Amino acid sequence: MRKSHALGAMTGAALLAASMGSMAGALAADKVSIAVVNASSDAGLFVADAKGYFKQEGIEASFVSFDTGAKMVAPLGAGQLDAGGGAASAGLYNAVGRGIRIKIVADKAHNVKGAGFQAIMVRKDLVDSGKVKTLADLKGMKVAITGAGGSDASVLNEAMKSVGLGYSDVEKVYLGFPQHAVAFQNGAIDASISTEPTVSRIVELGAAVRFTGNDAFYPNAQTATILFSGDFAEKRPDVAKRFMKAYIRAVRDFNAAVVDGRLTGPGADEMVAILAKYSVIKDPKTLRTMIVHGTHQDGKLNVDSLRKDLAFFKETGDVKGDVSVEQVVDSSFVDAALKELGPAKK
Repeated sequence: MRKSHALGAMTGAALLAASMGSMAGALAADKVSIAVVNASSDAGLFVADAKGYFKQEGIEASFVSFDTGAKMVAPLGAGQLDAGGGAASAGLYNAVGRGIRIKIVADKAHNVKGAGFQAIMVRKDLVDSGKVKTLADLKGMKVAITGAGGSDASVLNEAMKSVGLGYSDVEKVYLGFPQHAVAFQNGAIDASISTEPTVSRIVELGAAVRFTGNDAFYPNAQTATILFSGDFAEKRPDVAKRFMKAYIRAVRDFNAAVVDGRLTGPGADEMVAILAKYSVIKDPKTLRTMIVHGTHQDGKLNVDSLRKDLAFFKETGDVKGDVSVEQVVDSSFVDAALKELGPAKK
């Protein structure tokens, strides 16, 4: 009998030890704070969390919301956040030029040729009347972009260049994407550089038409990137590499569900459910019908696009100093992840 009690005690001790070991393992997960704008282009980050890829890499992810990517720069530079997803703006380059340590490490969103999730919208009455037939007809008109020194400013510049005009040939109106629909309705703007789901919302309201996708004149433009703070990249490189591995796995899952720019392929139901849970877009119908962003299967950046945008920012005076794209881009985390995952299958 005593032998049985002893065995029971040993079993209990073993179970307690196993339980404590499991708890210790859970407590040992590396915490990573991630800045997001809760847009559909945050999909890779959301899928990595929802499908447990971060957890499998020993990472406990927490999301911190911002209304614009530009507002992430200061806390990332100060090491208050580990990672984020935003545009490579003039503000980012100026921060790096001042010695603030932030790295562009992977593709987050770009406009795929033939399926641009960003578009030039033109007020419907201007199109119906024939006043605007080509992009050249926008000369002297009011065009909404989110702000000076942003990626959509460079996109607008490329649009004007494509018809022999310059950036100064249109009047810029600075408005956030959600404000574009109302501005069209009250006649405050003639055109805009808008992104999904704002594009779909504007069309639904009948306020403007999707005049042309940005991919038509600036294909594969690097519209948003994954960013690492200097502290995260330099002081916790192992965690950063595991983060990237989880992210690329998630991107591949998302891409598998995209057919011709829309979530209609294998696994689309799961992707729609994840975005409806995590992003600001809650309507499954909108998520299924809108054109979604492109992300490289292996997380690779369009560095030529980044260089083009930076050159434009310097030309307009929005970026000062000699900062270069090479100072900011760090592909080592993608490279490390691909050594384990291998390149995506064609």
